[in-house]
Order: sequence, then C-alpha cells, then structure tokens
Amino acid sequence: MNSNTSEEIKAIDQIAGILAKIEDRKLIRDFLICILTKFEIKEIAGRWELVKLLNKGMSQRKIAEALRMSLCKITRGSKELKKRDSAFKMVLDGYVENDE
Repeated sequence: MNSNTSEEIKAIDQIAGILAKIEDRKLIRDFLICILTKFEIKEIAGRWELVKLLNKGMSQRKIAEALRMSLCKITRGSKELKKRDSAFKMVLDGYVENDE
C-alpha cells in the first residue's frame, strides 16, 4: 500500500516532468545533490545498487553482505522488480547499459 499523500505524488510528478525535459546530465546531478540530503543520497544510491545487483541475479543474502543492508530492504526491491509493469525493470532494461 502506498502511503504517499496526493500532494507528495503531485510534487514528485512535477519534478519528474522537469527532469524528463532536461538533457544536461550534470545539471540533473547537481539538482539532485542540491535537493537531497547526504543521507538521502546515500540511501538512494544504495537502493539503486541493490536493484542492479538483484537484476543481475545476485542472491539477497550476498547483496545484504556486500552492501551492508537489511534483508527487509532488499526483499522490498526484489518484490518491486517482480511486479507486473515494474518501473525498476523498465528502467533497468531500457536505460541501463550492461557494463555499469
């Protein structure tokens, strides 16, 4: 169940629309660094790494060990990847190069 409010979703939708228009990778990176705290950046980077590792077939236990992350968080990522029309899967399959 999604616990985000309609105002939060509206704000995320607005940010997504803006980022979709920007073709300057450095500007997007700088914007994200400005808008997120160091902790939020660390969390997002960790979640991104775990999703990429799950997608490559690494076991949840190995990911937990490698990233020093809870199995609960990894299981959530795994469930998101397995969902029909998973945004994680679409992004990984459509935009991530295999050598990353």
